[in-house]
This record gives sequence, C-alpha cells and structure tokens, in this order.
Amino acid sequence: MEAQYVAIAGVAGLLAGSFLNVVAHRLPRGESLVRPRSRCPGCGSPVRPYDNVPVVSWLLLRGRCRACGEPISAQYPLVELATGALWAAVVAARDDEIGIALGLILVTALVPIVVIDLERRLIPNLITGPAAVLAVAAGLAFAIDDVPEQLAWGAGAFGFFFLAALAYRRGMGMGDVKLAGVLGLCLGRAVIPAILMALVAGVLAGGVIIARLGAREGRRTAVPFGPFLALGAIVALFAGDEMVDWYEDRFL
Repeated sequence: MEAQYVAIAGVAGLLAGSFLNVVAHRLPRGESLVRPRSRCPGCGSPVRPYDNVPVVSWLLLRGRCRACGEPISAQYPLVELATGALWAAVVAARDDEIGIALGLILVTALVPIVVIDLERRLIPNLITGPAAVLAVAAGLAFAIDDVPEQLAWGAGAFGFFFLAALAYRRGMGMGDVKLAGVLGLCLGRAVIPAILMALVAGVLAGGVIIARLGAREGRRTAVPFGPFLALGAIVALFAGDEMVDWYEDRFL
C-alpha cells in the first residue's frame, strides 16, 4: 500500500483512538458516548477542543489538566498511539478491500476490549456484537462468495470457546466466547494460531502468577483472558495465514 494511505490511516487511527478512550471509560459505566463532552476526571472541567488533540495535547500539558493540574493517565495517549499504529499497520500489510475492512474492524474492537477487560474483567456485548455485524457486512460487501466460510470460522471459534466455558466456568466467561467468535469472523483460518497463542500466553501468565503467589493463592487470582485473545489476534492478523501455510507444508 502506498505511503500516503498508510499515513492517512495512522492519523485516522489516532482520532479513532481518542473516541475509543471515551468508549473504554464510559461504556462499562452505562454512560452516553456522546454527551456530555469529555471532562477532566478530577475537577470535571470540560476539555477544550485544542486540548483534545490526540497524544499532542497530553504531551504539551505534561499529562495534567489545564484547569486543576490533576494528573491525567498515560493510558489516554497510549490508547491513541496503539490505535493509530494498528490502523497504519493494517493498511500497510493488506492490499485487498476485505482484508483492510476486517483488519480495521478487528483492531478497533480489540483496543477498548483490552482496556475494559483489564480494568473490570468484562468484555461488553456492545463491542463484540457490532463488531460481528460489521465483519459479516464487510464480507457481504467485498467478498460475498467467502461469507459461508467466514461464518463457519466464526461459528467454529465461538463453539470451541463455548465448550471450554462450560468445562471451566471459573476460567472462561461468555465475553471471551463471543470475542472468539468475532476473531473467527475477522481472521478466518488464521483464528487457529490466534487461539493457540492466546492459550499458551494465558498458561504462561498463570504459571508466573502461581510462581509468585504460590499454588493456592495463584489459583484464586482471576486473570482476564481477553488481552491474551487480543494478543493472539494481532499476531495472527499479520502472520496467521503464513503460520497456517507453514504448518500445512510440513505436517499435512
């Protein structure tokens, strides 16, 4: 993809990231995503338009509210940077309309999901539901012949995690199940390495926690699985098909 389109995608991603910060903060609280305007979490002062430029405003204000000087979390510029980088990477890596559309849908959903799941151990239906609908709509718009296969991968990933949730209720929630379905819709066959990487990363993280806290306390520590699914999905988005091809060439 030409450099100017990658740059445009990066800037658009920064702006999208600013909105995703609002989603991550307000959606779990049941608040409107459009009203009121963004406010300082400390003093409640509305954020002025010139103080709402992604990343730049936070740097110029040295991470503090202009009105009261209250520190503003570095999470806000990090979310904006992550979204901008992911949007640019998707456009740089993909050269087909369906690939770009599904990639942008996926990363845009994953960013607030990771933030919310880390903070609240929750993956909102109001993110996974629209993401699934948009993924199918993109398939119908850009690759209608591939939609049955797309739906099959989505159903397969959903079903696999649904059975896992039934078998291990304490370790897997329905939010993870629905997110797996979205991954299947967006990644197709690349959802296989995405799930494998997520499971391995989750097991390793659990092992580290048990090593630090002890077996009894470690098993009681709840660890959100959404970020591990997101990690696997990002890797699979850019290298999943190559991983599947490598495995098929050598073992099938």
